[in-house]
Amino acid sequence: MYTTFIRTKQMTRHEIKSQLAKLLATEDLVVEHKQCETASFNVHTRVLVLPLWEKASNVMYDMLVGHEVGHALFTPDQELSEVCSAPMTFFNIVEDPRIEKLMKRKYPGLRKSFHIGYKEMHEKDFFNLEGEDVSKMSFADRVNLHFKLGQHIDIPFYSDEEMRIINLIDAAETVEEAYRAAEEMYAVSKKQMQERPEMPQDMPQGSNGAPADQSPSADNNEGQGEGEDLGPGEDQIEGEENDMEELNKSYGGTAQQEEPEVKTTEALEDAIADLAARGMNDNVYLEVPTVNLDTAIAKNSEVHQHIRDSFKMQTDAHEEMYSMYGEGGNWPDMFATVDDDYKKFKKSAQKEVNYLVKEFECRKSATSYSRATVSSTGMLDCSKLHTYKYNEDLFKKVTSLPDGKNHGLIFILDWSGSMGDVMLDTIKQLYNLIWFCKKASIPFEVYAFTYEWLSRKYNSNRALTPVDHQKKKEFDLVVDNRYCLMNILTSNVRASESEQQMRDIYRIAYSFRYRVDYREPPCLSLSGTPLNEALITLHQIIPHFQKKTKVEKVQCVILTDGEASPVPFYAEVYRRNCSIMGMKQIRHDGCFIRDRKLGTTYSIGYRYTSFTDCLLNNLKDKFPQTSFVGFRLITGRDATSFMKMHCDYNSEEYDKIYSSWKKNKSFSIKSSAYDVYFGINANSVSQNAEFTVGEDATKTQIKSAFVKSLKNKKLNKKVLGEFVQLIS
Repeated sequence: MYTTFIRTKQMTRHEIKSQLAKLLATEDLVVEHKQCETASFNVHTRVLVLPLWEKASNVMYDMLVGHEVGHALFTPDQELSEVCSAPMTFFNIVEDPRIEKLMKRKYPGLRKSFHIGYKEMHEKDFFNLEGEDVSKMSFADRVNLHFKLGQHIDIPFYSDEEMRIINLIDAAETVEEAYRAAEEMYAVSKKQMQERPEMPQDMPQGSNGAPADQSPSADNNEGQGEGEDLGPGEDQIEGEENDMEELNKSYGGTAQQEEPEVKTTEALEDAIADLAARGMNDNVYLEVPTVNLDTAIAKNSEVHQHIRDSFKMQTDAHEEMYSMYGEGGNWPDMFATVDDDYKKFKKSAQKEVNYLVKEFECRKSATSYSRATVSSTGMLDCSKLHTYKYNEDLFKKVTSLPDGKNHGLIFILDWSGSMGDVMLDTIKQLYNLIWFCKKASIPFEVYAFTYEWLSRKYNSNRALTPVDHQKKKEFDLVVDNRYCLMNILTSNVRASESEQQMRDIYRIAYSFRYRVDYREPPCLSLSGTPLNEALITLHQIIPHFQKKTKVEKVQCVILTDGEASPVPFYAEVYRRNCSIMGMKQIRHDGCFIRDRKLGTTYSIGYRYTSFTDCLLNNLKDKFPQTSFVGFRLITGRDATSFMKMHCDYNSEEYDKIYSSWKKNKSFSIKSSAYDVYFGINANSVSQNAEFTVGEDATKTQIKSAFVKSLKNKKLNKKVLGEFVQLIS
């Protein structure tokens, strides 16, 4: 539990630093936190990769992020060898102070972060200076330390040539000036490496130019005259050779070295690499794929043709059976009971539907008038002429109301096995909303997600092969090829056909609860719960629906009894010494959903509902004009667990929701990923709201039936009224 808390805290910190990087870059950079030793930036894909600097303090983290964003903003993507003759190490020594200067100029608040950050690096010996004499370091090392630690330690320079390079680097504003400064510093460093550098002025020197304590002694020059140089071709004595080698090394290396070394840059890189986390799972950034709607959606006409064919086949078999064993032509209608129940429900629901339409029109009118504009007609208003002495506005006015009929609804219905007991209640709630849409002339589409439609289709016809709904791309979420959205109801059909379709769907839902003489069509059997695949498909459905219906506001209503497991993602896997595009399961630590167009990332947490929440949050960010409403029909024993899943048990919100459930058998949650998540008692929805009593009913029975009727009407009006308030 503690490890989970720490990991969650670290993920939150990474997201905060990602937002910092985007703000500093003044663009929606794609920021990835990975297990790597150094940061990198791809100027083409605009992806900034940052190591997992878990051991860095907040100030140092800010400094490192600011430094890397500086490279992203001001260092061009060019091959260094084409524009500069200096090695990359020398160019970085010059480029680092240039981009940091520009970042501090652009964001003055970063000055403190850089100052404290480098001070912390010095205190923790990031440059490996402990036991080192800075004055004896190479010129490039001293330049690097001067621009990074110059405010904390004194760095000596020994010639006008060295100071000229320092001033050149300090004045560099453009990258071209940085190239020239790097080349000059490299040339001076090579010159000092090939020729013995000048000794510091305050260091005593021996007769051969070496420090006095390293001069050859008389004992070491045995056989030579006092003060006599070694002859040509004669070897130096071993002691003197070691001393001179050590001296030359401290001043930049021996002449035999091909390139000058810069020890401080290597030490800094190693120290920063040690800040990164070790032994943790690498972060994985996943993306929502583009789904092919032609393969993922079963058309309305195709679905209902299958239903009619199935019901006709069962009706023919029913008639044949009764014709063989019963009296010819007197067989009972196997749909009589369910159709009668449908008619009663439709009649009882009309009052709630009319109330819903009235509320919608009132709220829509109020919204329209709040957006009304008043303008002058240019014609005099004769009723105001007598006020000409103190009123300058004597013209008639006209009020323009914007068109309010710009709504559309998309319904996503859970067609999974766990919905069997509440499917009929859910359909009743759905039909209330559909009848409302019809009366208010609002276009709508109803989709039911399932695995059965395509699975049965492929099983019945072996010639058919499953078709992928997407192109396989690494790190894309996988939409199962068995998944399908059945377009069971739509506003694009005639009224008579729509009525028949609603009756057929009611028959199927009725068969899931009650024992009947027929069964559901094969391809409409209940299956798994591809809720997350349906949310992924909404990325294409919503703009397609808007384009087709030309509506401005879309409300997406999802009717389900629970959440679904995360979908896998495509990844390269190695099998038999070759790589193939396989699938991997999502981890709850270190997996993120990323939207490149929005520049946003969504952390997949440890809760069971977190993956679905990420998809919903992404949809809300991508379609800000769309409201996402959840409807959950639950039984009494499941209510408290559902509440705890979406709000804190010890919060005031939980107490308020629980009180609403006890009083009204319904509640609405505002803290979930939905704009609002309605919880409704399934038993209350299924109860008839009509006030009916027997002829011989007592006063107590009449009172009880009346109170029960009022409660049911109150429940529907409360929930539907809040729904109208949200969508209007």
